[in-house]
Amino acid sequence: MATVEVEVGRGLEALFKPRSVAVFGASDDVTKIGGRPLQFLQKYGYRGAIYPVNRKGGTVQSLPAYANVAELPSVPDLAVMAVPPDAVLEAVKDCAARGVRAAVILSSGFSEMGEEGSRLQAAIGEVARASGMRVVGPNCLGSIGVADRSIATFSVALESSFPTAGPVGIVSQSGNLGSYTMRLAVERGIGISRLLTTGNECDVDIADGIASLATDPATSVILCCMETCRNAAKLLRALAMAREAGKPVIVLKVGVSLAGSEAAASHTGALAGSDAVFDVVLRNAGAIRVPSIEQLLEVGHAVSVVGTARAPNGPRVALVTASGGFGVLMADAASAQGLELPKLSAATQEHIVAALPYASPGNPVDMTAQVSSRPELLVQVLSAVAQDASCDAVILQSAYAFQMPRLRDVYLAALEQVRRAHPSRLVLLCCKAPPDTVAQLNEMGFPTVETIDAACATLAALVRLGMRGEQAEAAIASPSAEALPAGAFANEASAKTVLAQAGIPVLNEVTASGWDEALAAARDIGFPVVLKIVSPDIPHKTEVGGVVTNVRSEAQLRDEYDSLLARVAQKAPQARIAGVLVAQMAQGGTELILGTTKDPVFGPVVMVGLGGIYAEVLRDVALQVAPVTEAQAMQMLRSLKAFPLLDGARGRPKADVAAAARAVAALSQFAARHARSVAEIDINPLVVLDHGHGAFALDALLVPETKDKP
Repeated sequence: MATVEVEVGRGLEALFKPRSVAVFGASDDVTKIGGRPLQFLQKYGYRGAIYPVNRKGGTVQSLPAYANVAELPSVPDLAVMAVPPDAVLEAVKDCAARGVRAAVILSSGFSEMGEEGSRLQAAIGEVARASGMRVVGPNCLGSIGVADRSIATFSVALESSFPTAGPVGIVSQSGNLGSYTMRLAVERGIGISRLLTTGNECDVDIADGIASLATDPATSVILCCMETCRNAAKLLRALAMAREAGKPVIVLKVGVSLAGSEAAASHTGALAGSDAVFDVVLRNAGAIRVPSIEQLLEVGHAVSVVGTARAPNGPRVALVTASGGFGVLMADAASAQGLELPKLSAATQEHIVAALPYASPGNPVDMTAQVSSRPELLVQVLSAVAQDASCDAVILQSAYAFQMPRLRDVYLAALEQVRRAHPSRLVLLCCKAPPDTVAQLNEMGFPTVETIDAACATLAALVRLGMRGEQAEAAIASPSAEALPAGAFANEASAKTVLAQAGIPVLNEVTASGWDEALAAARDIGFPVVLKIVSPDIPHKTEVGGVVTNVRSEAQLRDEYDSLLARVAQKAPQARIAGVLVAQMAQGGTELILGTTKDPVFGPVVMVGLGGIYAEVLRDVALQVAPVTEAQAMQMLRSLKAFPLLDGARGRPKADVAAAARAVAALSQFAARHARSVAEIDINPLVVLDHGHGAFALDALLVPETKDKP
């Protein structure tokens, strides 16, 4: 797979560790955008030089002010701009000419406002690229380097307090979402290393932010709030940098695009929406996607506590509680998250019963209320469960213990013993506790989550983190200029001709331009045959009655041939007819839907699913960025919920899955080779015959890139 080498994350140290900061549009009014950064820098003890820039000069917030960047006594590392949009470009040019290393444009009024704003924003981006000065924004909430008290933001999140330094970095395209995430993290007791909000991204984008955090020694976990991706290659490189550095990236991806579902020319386009493509790309790249801010924080917190070394390498969990009712709730929540509850070994159950004779030693483990009267027995129960090889992790649920002084100290002592005895075992606590107790538990290496659903969702995310090594490497194929014959897009027959040459098998078939040719073709192929209308104007033939199957004789052929043409003439009178396809009829087999579409960010994407309701209604499909290998194609097939239908479920013959995987791989490679000219490919169905008998494309549609979208 080819990747585009891009420089990502360059030059952002000037944002987070500047030796000096200039604030353009500096104001004495601390309620204004130009007043707050200056106030925050002084209030929270930034140790570098601070230069207010205001065309009136004088003093601003008790500091000497300068009319422009040329008057500054030294070149600042960082410029923070809070000036009207029509003054920004000149300020950026002046800073670039003076050698300023980075600028944060807080001002709005650019691409979000229309064409004129877009032109102005593009001009700023050109200055950044030509000079090498990194520019954040415009229309952003800026950045914070917590350890160095580098503040280039007007966020109200800093009005009451400043974050505690810690291992969690935050990068967000949305300013408010990023600062809100930081504020909630602070309230959760999570220490922050850096915050970067990228806004309109004329230069610095979300990928730069991830890469910068990946190389920051103070950051061990990266929280990312993402709306879109403007450069796929940069994003994948940044995620690879984070993965190579051992720093998990937790992504809250917002905004489900309708672009994919509006591609109605093919089934593939409707099934492979762009949000689903983002999902698979993030998964392949080793990022952990979450659906909410709450989970972003919970998972980020848990990873910051346990690191990557103790992330479970499987989904098997032991649930431990002091209540049967809570145990049932936990089991339901765990199952809903895809976690597995294995039966504990006989030895483990014996140890539990020996400690607590009235306990229920299954999974969930119900310690009963006895553990409240003799909480020291928790050590024996937890130790027995923690050393059981059938489990990858443990969730201990406690409703009140940590809020009751009598029980809290005993529980803490018990957990400390368990941690010393089983340092590599992940034990996640589902509990509500005072902040100081939570901090103590976290320091001991126990992540804490308050609710059962959140605890199970957090553990499921940690499982995905621990199993990242099993995912495919993500890459973006370089679009090929290899041209297809102009006639390849004409109809089903021409599409199958070029696909067959690319390694996707097809059955015997002939396009007949009249009855005599149809009869000769049927005799040569052998009955039964299938008849299909051939037209560049009819992509979905069944909708106009343009398909007849199981034609078993010459007499039936004559009747069906005439009837087919009559139906099509009635239902699609304007359609151009190129003939009738006479094809060998497949006997038996399992139908797949197979195809590719072109994601606007990540390029060609290959999709496969079981045919019929499995794909269309249940949306049981697998996606990968093209091209894929046969091994990756086999993984895609095995990931389908309906894969047992291919694998001999309930006495069915095993299908030729290897042949199907070869077809998936071949189609993906074809799509990557012709990415510049082919928008979509639809093979519906690909029939997979019994093991050893192959897989064949029964219908195909090629959609050219130049085709007008509906």
